[in-house]
Amino acid sequence: MMKEYEVYSDLRVPVNSKIIIRLDGRSFHSFAKKMELEKPYDENFYNVMVEACKDLFEEFSPIFIYAFSDEINMLLDKIPFKGRFEKINSVIASFTSSSFTLHYNAEFPKPVAFDSRIIPINDSDIYDYFKWRQDEAWRNCVNGYGIHFLKSKYSSGRANEIINGLTLSDIHELLFENGINLNDVDIWKKRGIGVYRKNKKVIGFNKKESKEQVSYRSFIHVDYNLPIFSEGFFNELF
Repeated sequence: MMKEYEVYSDLRVPVNSKIIIRLDGRSFHSFAKKMELEKPYDENFYNVMVEACKDLFEEFSPIFIYAFSDEINMLLDKIPFKGRFEKINSVIASFTSSSFTLHYNAEFPKPVAFDSRIIPINDSDIYDYFKWRQDEAWRNCVNGYGIHFLKSKYSSGRANEIINGLTLSDIHELLFENGINLNDVDIWKKRGIGVYRKNKKVIGFNKKESKEQVSYRSFIHVDYNLPIFSEGFFNELF
């Protein structure tokens, strides 16, 4: 039977496990250049990324989404599609690409695509994973501001040559000496953006008992002011 040719169709996520889906924009360096995105951070681009994250949250009910640059990390405990790797990767990548395109509302030089990978993870490793990605967001921030400053002074080739020989501390110091204090940069640029559920207190009136009644409703919260990740932050999410 031809079904036998679908060699990965039975590959599944382990039952009762958590997974992280990591999505990356394909060739987004080229995309940024062709779309003439503002450097080092284009706010419209990040608004669109947030909208894509919110769509993912509505569709797949994750515990937490973390985004920076052109990367989205989605932590799931309710595994869709009966855990089928092929289905999860293909549907979530195509869903993200479509959401990004719809929200951008612009004519692209070529179709936009995200790739997707599945990372099975133990509870004990969740903090380490997201701390690793947040450290990468910080590196991106320092390098982004560094190369943007150097290109304002040197040719693109020379700027790249200089920055490749500098540590993060060197770049930080270079920027500071030239009036750019990364402490003053928006927190989301340094630490990334989180999307997760929060509870909102709602005060109503109970007519039967003739008194105020307090209830809580959950809503999708976009956090532009994430703390430096700690184990406690993730313990509160679960």
